Formats: sequence, C-alpha cells, structure tokens
Amino acid sequence: GILASRLKERYHRPAIAFADAGDGLLKGSARSVPGLHIRDALDAVAAKHPGLISKFGGHAMAAGLSLPQENFGAFAVAFDAEVRRQLCEDDLTGRLLSDGQLDATEFHLELARALRNAGPWGQHFPEPLFHGVFQIVNQRIVGERHLKLVLKTECGSVQLDGIAFNIDREVWPNPTLRWAEVAYKLDLNEFRGNETVQLMVAHIAPR
Repeated sequence: GILASRLKERYHRPAIAFADAGDGLLKGSARSVPGLHIRDALDAVAAKHPGLISKFGGHAMAAGLSLPQENFGAFAVAFDAEVRRQLCEDDLTGRLLSDGQLDATEFHLELARALRNAGPWGQHFPEPLFHGVFQIVNQRIVGERHLKLVLKTECGSVQLDGIAFNIDREVWPNPTLRWAEVAYKLDLNEFRGNETVQLMVAHIAPR
C-alpha cells in the first residue's frame, strides 16, 4: 500500500504495486486518483476479461487484488485501457486545492493546536491546506528523501521550520534557490517537551 501510494502521489496516476504471493500468484495493492473508482475499474476489467483476476475488493480510492503471474501482462494492458476509457489527460494533472494564504501573524501555536484538535480528517473532510511564497533560509536532506527546511514568510517577519517528505532528489536540495512556492499543512513539532509550529509541506516548487 505504501509503495502504491507513493507512486500515485508522485505521478498522479492510478497505481498498483504487486508482490509475489507464492504458488504462482501476485498480490497487488491499488491506489487511485479523484475521478476513478478503483474498485469499479477492477470490476470492469474482470467483467470484460473473465478469469484474468483471481479476486479483488476495495473502495473508491484503494483496493487489493490477486492474479496468476502469467496473467500480469494481459492485466496491465486491460487495466491501462480501462483507465484511459474513464479518465482524460486533464484528470491526470495533479492539483492541490488550497484554503488560502495565512498572514504572518497566524503562524502561532494556538491555530496549529486548533487545527490538530479539529480532526479526524478524511477523504470527504480534508485537513486544511494553505499556500504561500517563502524565502529559503536553509535546506538539508534528512533520511534518504526528506527535505528539512527553514523558511521565512515573504515579508521576512516570521521564521518557520518545515519538512517535505519523499522529495525529488534531482531538484532538492538546491542551494542556489532563494524562494519557493509552498503548499503546506500547519502542524506542531514536539521535541523535548517544547512545541513549535511546523509546516508539513505537501508541495514545493522553485519560484
């Protein structure tokens, strides 16, 4: 599930990650994008190609399936055709819907706590996402593909920590970049009993 989710997020395409389940079977975990009910798409493939899929189940955005290894090639072609039938190129363009920009005075613990306590968030009740232009003060890789950031608001009055997960290593870090457009969720970072505001970066692009 994690691999399929990362592929879906990176390429904004429905993704299925398969693993060897033994006995000549493959087990797959599927994740979808808005506009494609992944379970219904698998149902359509199964109806058009009886015996291609051994079993499947799930819901709109996630599903699981199994199939014989020798059916993998035929399934890939059939699934691709079904996705192309249901989605157009515009559906495969990644979009982030922002709740707007925060003023520099709104980057405080009270708002971050209020947002954390307002959950639980879900598919039909998404966590607020904000955007803005920030000055990059510092950037470094933590782990293998996570970008730790120190940012300043556009006016320069507030300095903030940020973290972006699974970034493109061909783009980041880039010490020549001074400014970036950032889509983020306002969160709390707790360390040794201290709480600070942290930006959970959903998307970052050079400006």
